[in-house]
Amino acid sequence: MFLIFHKFGSPPHLYQFANKWGKYFGIGGLILFVIGSVGGLYLAPPDYQMGDSFRIVYVHAPAAWMSMFIYALMAVCSAGGLIWHLKLGYLAARACAPIGATLTFCALVSGALWGKPTWGTYWVWDARLTSELILLFLFFGCIALDNAFSERRVGARAAAILAVVGVINLPIIHYSVYWWNTLHQGATLIKFGKPSMEIEMLIPLIIMFVAFNLLFFAMWLNRIRYELLDSERRTAWVAKIVGTRREGK
Repeated sequence: MFLIFHKFGSPPHLYQFANKWGKYFGIGGLILFVIGSVGGLYLAPPDYQMGDSFRIVYVHAPAAWMSMFIYALMAVCSAGGLIWHLKLGYLAARACAPIGATLTFCALVSGALWGKPTWGTYWVWDARLTSELILLFLFFGCIALDNAFSERRVGARAAAILAVVGVINLPIIHYSVYWWNTLHQGATLIKFGKPSMEIEMLIPLIIMFVAFNLLFFAMWLNRIRYELLDSERRTAWVAKIVGTRREGK
């Protein structure tokens, strides 16, 4: 375990890992995204209450899940930087933030489009919606703090502190539908013990969840690659990679 941890603490090893596996994650994610989209948008039957408007769940639910997952991952990476002074922890957290912000925004917009035919309005100050909006602001805050200081390490540390403190919002997002009387429905879309959806609807949704996860890891590893090249640009191993690319041209 220590050997694995030590390897991923090495910038050249992490770069090679990201360069290799990012491609596989991306290809797999794209294939599953196409399959899930076809299954959800065309093959799945309409919902008996919402009709075809329910199909936005195939984007909304995975995006909402990923927004929380990415923030938790960003906080873990940030904690690694704060506690063990891991430079790569800050770097991995920095690579998470823009992707997380994008998917959080996607979850909010798709939720608003779903809310109009379902609730009769695009937005209400519902506990789930409000806490998800706060999550978007937390992502924006981390990005802003990371770029607010001339010394990169100071900005990374400030962003990391905000990321760790902001974790308190995640259980609020998840349990808000149980703690307060909200319009947002509870966990009825996927309950593996007794699913609340027909199997024809459920299978494409599961595929989309997996696709979103794979696509995130592909984008995250790609961003890590470029962050490593930027932060380690004065090192010999980066000069070797850049020189090899130039020779290839």
